[in-house]
Amino acid sequence: MTFFTSLTGLNAAQTELSALSNNIANVNTSGFKRSRVEFADIVNRSPTQAANRVAGAGVSVAAVTQQFAQGGVQTTSSSLDLMIGGPGFFLVKGGADRADSLALSRNGAFQVDANRFVVDNEGRRLQVLPVTPDGAVTGVGAAALRPLQIPTVSGVPAATTEVRIIANLPASAPFPVASFDRADPASYTAATSITVFDADGQASNVTLYFRRRENPNPFSTDKIWEVRAFRGETEIAPNDPPIPMELVFSEDGALLSPPGPVPFNTGFSIDLAGSTQLDQPYRVTFSEQNGYAPGRLEGVGVDLRGIVRATFSNGEVIAIGKVALGNVPNPQGLRQNGNVSWLLAQSSGPLEVGEAGQDGFGTITGGALERSNVDLTEELVGLINAQRTFQANAKAIDTAASLLQTIVNLRSS
Repeated sequence: MTFFTSLTGLNAAQTELSALSNNIANVNTSGFKRSRVEFADIVNRSPTQAANRVAGAGVSVAAVTQQFAQGGVQTTSSSLDLMIGGPGFFLVKGGADRADSLALSRNGAFQVDANRFVVDNEGRRLQVLPVTPDGAVTGVGAAALRPLQIPTVSGVPAATTEVRIIANLPASAPFPVASFDRADPASYTAATSITVFDADGQASNVTLYFRRRENPNPFSTDKIWEVRAFRGETEIAPNDPPIPMELVFSEDGALLSPPGPVPFNTGFSIDLAGSTQLDQPYRVTFSEQNGYAPGRLEGVGVDLRGIVRATFSNGEVIAIGKVALGNVPNPQGLRQNGNVSWLLAQSSGPLEVGEAGQDGFGTITGGALERSNVDLTEELVGLINAQRTFQANAKAIDTAASLLQTIVNLRSS
């Protein structure tokens, strides 16, 4: 009987050594939760046996439970590295041939795959709740979950319909002698460019060339400037005369004509209202146009509430999802799945899907990972204790063997 009692001790000590070794091996695994071996004694008893004469029959492994205490913080340079501060799990789905499998994970090291989905290192897609562009959640619960996909562009392009420029044209500028030639700077006084967009969001440059011109009316004190416009390499013209466009200034330098926007044959107008002709150097004080191309993705960030926002080159900041968190009544009842993830089991209870910072769920930190909650010093002390336990049980078996040999020798003498 002693052999079998000590054998249970050896098996139990071996299980504890395996659990401790696994903890130590994963000390640098992001989000890893240490395991603890729980033991129970074995008692052989019968209804007729005296209560004070029951002898123990060894030890059994009651459970190997994971400890879901919070790990430390490790900051990173990736905005898609996420850490849960407090209770809850990331929800990930798919990966390999498990298209519909849902797993709970504490490993927040995510990246973007070839299809722009946010995935973990097994290719499982991070699940989020749908939101409006300003971050309001539009669906809750497991039925609303969808994979997070990062867009590359934002918005619908808008064609330019108006170009507005305010400039000062120098009153002392000489009259160009040469005929206008955009390749010859001596044939015009000044030039300025602005980017415009077509209906598809394609950009092109419009360049205005200002050329001072003699007033054909010798009795007028008005000052006249000629404006020639080119879109790319093609000259564009006003819809109505005068062609090319003319600017008429009063003697004191105020713009008299045209008083407002001038429609051009490209579908947009050019407005030079507010321009002046003063005895100062040429200078553009204001320029704008109202067209734009779709914004190109410039960055992604996640706030404490789990709202994922994408920033685009056109200045738009759009919420594209809210990271969903999951939890169960009994986390120790989850079935381990590897890669710091777990699967639902009957002992864990049903899945509850929630939002960060609400209803008992933790917060989310972007640009950080949760470190393992393994205390290396504690594990090494436990390793020494498990080793001593193993040695003691082995010694008990050795002693029992010596006693048995003594009994055998008595019967042989």
